[in-house]
Amino acid sequence: MIGFQTEKTLLQEGRRHLAGLDEVGRGSLLGPVVAVAVLFPPDFFLKRKPAWTGAVIDSKLLSPTKRLELSGKILEAAADLGVGYATHLEIDRLNIYRASQLAMVRALRELSLKPDAILVDGYPLKGIDYFQMAVPQGDRKIFSIAAASIVAKVFRDKLMDTLDGIYPGYQLSRNRGYATEDHYRALEQNGPCSLHRKSFRLYKERALLK
Repeated sequence: MIGFQTEKTLLQEGRRHLAGLDEVGRGSLLGPVVAVAVLFPPDFFLKRKPAWTGAVIDSKLLSPTKRLELSGKILEAAADLGVGYATHLEIDRLNIYRASQLAMVRALRELSLKPDAILVDGYPLKGIDYFQMAVPQGDRKIFSIAAASIVAKVFRDKLMDTLDGIYPGYQLSRNRGYATEDHYRALEQNGPCSLHRKSFRLYKERALLK
């Protein structure tokens, strides 16, 4: 279970607005990388924890149903939310690391409240003027980061559901654009669509597809 200790420590230091930040879609073969910045009111971390917070963890460890349920709870409790993304074209041009950083910076810019501290999953964000804590595997250690990962995953999954109707044949509602066997087979049969990341390896050796 992830506690509130990191957030409580920062609040005790006088930092009032804390933004958790994470992204999803780095390993996908198609579409954007999506980032979310989520900011809870300070008293959220100082009062008795709601029961649902005990289930908040890295979005990859949750079922789709649980992610959707928790996303609703997070959005109800949040004081502010920002969503940012980097397109497949930006990923191809910049590389996935720089594009992921760009998506997170864009998510921060969508916040109405200016954070006093940023809790970011993975590496520090470059080119920003904020106090920040970068935590490897932060989505398994820090509540605000895990909450951001859940909302980002739900948002991107819904986008993939929509794209599945626009680009049929790739089973995007099932694979979410990731490198599954059925996605590779669809690429062999249909070739890439306009949203595939050309800088990624889109084909496997034919022998592996048998």
